[in-house]
Amino acid sequence: MKLFQQLLVAPAALGLLATGANAAELNINGVSDYAASADQVTSVTQFSDVYPTDWAYQALAGLVETYGCVAGYPNGTFRGNRAMTRFEAAALLNACLDRVTEVTDELRRLMTEFETELAILKGRVDGLEAKVGELEATQFSTTTKLRGQADFFFGGVSYDDRSECNAEGGDCEDDGTSLSYRYTLNLNTSFTGKDRLYTRLRAGNMDNVWTNKNSYLSDAKSGDNTLKVDKLWYSFPVGDFKFTVGALVENYYMVETPTRYKPILKAFKLGGYGAVMGASTGQGAGVQWRQNGRPGEAAFNIAANYVADGGEGAKSDSELGMFGSATDGYFLSQVGYGNRKWYISALYAHKQGADGSKPAMGYSTPAASSYDEALNAFGLRGYWTPEESGFIPTISAGFDYGVSDADADGKTEEVIGWMVGLNWTDAFIDGNKLGVGFGTYSSYATEVKGDSDPGDSNFAIEGYYDFQVTDNITVTPAVFWIQDADGDASVDGSDSLGGLIKTTFKF
Repeated sequence: MKLFQQLLVAPAALGLLATGANAAELNINGVSDYAASADQVTSVTQFSDVYPTDWAYQALAGLVETYGCVAGYPNGTFRGNRAMTRFEAAALLNACLDRVTEVTDELRRLMTEFETELAILKGRVDGLEAKVGELEATQFSTTTKLRGQADFFFGGVSYDDRSECNAEGGDCEDDGTSLSYRYTLNLNTSFTGKDRLYTRLRAGNMDNVWTNKNSYLSDAKSGDNTLKVDKLWYSFPVGDFKFTVGALVENYYMVETPTRYKPILKAFKLGGYGAVMGASTGQGAGVQWRQNGRPGEAAFNIAANYVADGGEGAKSDSELGMFGSATDGYFLSQVGYGNRKWYISALYAHKQGADGSKPAMGYSTPAASSYDEALNAFGLRGYWTPEESGFIPTISAGFDYGVSDADADGKTEEVIGWMVGLNWTDAFIDGNKLGVGFGTYSSYATEVKGDSDPGDSNFAIEGYYDFQVTDNITVTPAVFWIQDADGDASVDGSDSLGGLIKTTFKF
């Protein structure tokens, strides 16, 4: 037995003897054996009567293997179910204290050796704490994050077939070169860490060719330099479901994004902003479900929502409101499957127009198309992304087909629309992106009651290059060509060639 252990045990033994303890209770020999085993056990697995299923197995492993505290007998047993005498406890504590003393000495040596480095780190920590305190004192909000973006648009449009257009009485002058802007503030608020209150504030001075229906930009914003609440909705989870309620919301916010292509023309937004996708900002609600799975694995998602288009859901007119007979009610549903690399979805939309007449079809309705009944539209959307950036682009595509039970001659019975978008990441220079999109400029009529040849087809193509100047500034030169954007029945439906430079500042 070590001398210290003997000295530790002796007073305790004498104390017990003084109280009249007998030899059997004292078991001096057993204590001596217990303490003498100090160097015999280096792993908990050496105990023949200790098993991984024992409730204290991990604790014993820590004492023996991590700290080197010996808690056993020379015969290889631990005797975990046996009561421990104070002598045995003293011997165990002494062994642990020896190890703690060794560790403490080692830590002191290391602290002395790295005294300079520790002082520097302490200074940095103190500085960070001061900065954090300053940020907390001046922070915008404890629940809200603010992100901003400013877009400048410089360019114009030139029209072809001017003689034909003028002969029909249209204004076919080229648009003057203009410089306009859109300013956006996005506020994301969370009260639980899982919910989201989204508020978008926007202003713009765009009342030019970029907001005209035959050259409408995806990032256009009509306005008179007034900052207004542009979007406002709240989403929250309930189990595997996410619910959204919006006072100012569009239907595509409440479904899985079905494309990876970010267009210049609004016609190519969301895989085709026509018969299926798109609704003017209104009041609505929706629910989404996504299959639980491991990150990166393909999963199913289902979504459905309803929006009272054009803000009519906020009105208290007897024929309007959320579900009024004269309300443009949009129902949109989606079933999708995929992951971040590839995705495919099927969509269905029911678009009911005011009193059952002329439901809107995205951002514009072809001139030869009008309705006297609701439109039922079906769509497919999907994208595929290569494993590495290079010659092969990310491909996004969409197709729409809509039918309506027309009652009168001249009313639309069938429409179609399609688009393909290609993106090359790290094009020519790392961080830059090249994009090319083409397809129908809007969903157009293929069947009109009483008309065997509606003659309303159209086509558009665009190309752009995102040049990443800094992490916060992007310059995007773009060009597009639109053939007969509004159909043969439109006076101003001549072909057009447009070009612009968009500069984006993010903060």
